[in-house]
Amino acid sequence: MSDVTHPILAAIEGQATPVHPLAESEVEAFLAQKRAPVRTYAAANKFSGKTGQVLTVPGASGAVERVLLGTGSGRVDLSLFRTLAGKLPAGDYAMAKIPKGIDPSEAALAFALGTYRFDRYKKKGEPIARLVAPKGVDAAAVTAFAHACALARDMVNTPANDMGPLQIETIAGEIAQKYGATLSVVRGDDLLKENYPAVHAVGRAAVDARAPRMIEVSWGDPSHPVLVLVGKGVVFDTGGLDIKPSAGMRLMKKDMGGAAHALALGRMVMEAKLPVRLVILTPVVENAIAGDAMRPGDVLQTRAGLTVEVGNTDAEGRLILADALTRAGELKPALTLDFATLTGAARMAMGPFVIPFWTSDDKLAGQIETASRQVSDALWRMPLTEAYREALDSDIADLKNDPDGWAQAGATTAALFLQRFAPNGEEVGPWAHFDVFAWNPKGRPGFPVGAEVQAIRAAFAMIKSRFA
Repeated sequence: MSDVTHPILAAIEGQATPVHPLAESEVEAFLAQKRAPVRTYAAANKFSGKTGQVLTVPGASGAVERVLLGTGSGRVDLSLFRTLAGKLPAGDYAMAKIPKGIDPSEAALAFALGTYRFDRYKKKGEPIARLVAPKGVDAAAVTAFAHACALARDMVNTPANDMGPLQIETIAGEIAQKYGATLSVVRGDDLLKENYPAVHAVGRAAVDARAPRMIEVSWGDPSHPVLVLVGKGVVFDTGGLDIKPSAGMRLMKKDMGGAAHALALGRMVMEAKLPVRLVILTPVVENAIAGDAMRPGDVLQTRAGLTVEVGNTDAEGRLILADALTRAGELKPALTLDFATLTGAARMAMGPFVIPFWTSDDKLAGQIETASRQVSDALWRMPLTEAYREALDSDIADLKNDPDGWAQAGATTAALFLQRFAPNGEEVGPWAHFDVFAWNPKGRPGFPVGAEVQAIRAAFAMIKSRFA
């Protein structure tokens, strides 16, 4: 799917333009050792080493001779290297040093993420800034991770006419083939035979070519602990009969972002050959409008045996995740993570750049928070507030998919709904839910408007620490 140029370059460092990371306290001494034109140019451009300052210093020929990168006066954040990539002209660059406390591999990956471009529908082949792999960095591994993230972003950026259920199934198959995994797909009315009734109910109104399906990828030694990754795959969300207004529908091509994230994270786990039995579950549907679309007031069956009253057909993501999470529990997982572009309430609480997550396991929450800080992948734990659980009570079914308005906490009540279906009991490990946005609404260097990969870098760091 992704055709991104490798951002990590196996080249001789001497042939690349050096990048000098400088804290504010280091600028004066550094410039004192340089030629007068460099000092004059830095002074004229008021380079002081403030966080994020990038100064491309020309040589005698006019070409960039060196780059000065301001790292500020405190802790250096990895996003600085991603921003750097978005500010540099095309060419090859090498870090003169890596700031203290920064993992060189993570810095290289951040730079790589900053070079991403989605050009499927535009003129291709424009050169980009590329980084020589810092010493000790496995360039192939970093490149593979960058490509996994680019794949997720490509999937989310691609419009729904070119990214339907079949295309997601094809991508899952390509990943499975690449890593020697097993692919299993249940489609259309077979979902009823195989007991995925909620997935079928949400997706049955789509045309046959875009029929709903349950995709399962399995990889690794069966004797290893089971890691399950679940991703919401709504390829387009009209809202169903509770149709969204046009403004609310404009970006609904990205409602399969959870599936894209789960597949990308799974690819990272397989690439790293972590000692787990990995299972990726992606229920994939189009929430379309037709004569047999689910209706407000319908009562749906689920794989778990619980009934759900449909109060709003636009709260469909949690319905398909219910069947997928039930399937996850059947696998007796040591850890289950789900990713979903689930609620607008999460954005109201955290905005587009910080991703909330929910888990009842304090140890897992601590591991996620530690990994979040290590790789600068912004996450924030939210509570599974028991007092809101009764907002999901239905008069005629076991629960309903639209909580009572008095609870107000829409993202948390969605998480509480999912918890009813998530793996639990003595034989299984913890579960965590990530309500991702999968989108940059505001462009800035290294962060173009469009698809964004969120939470999975922290999730991978946590998984690696937990299992390896």
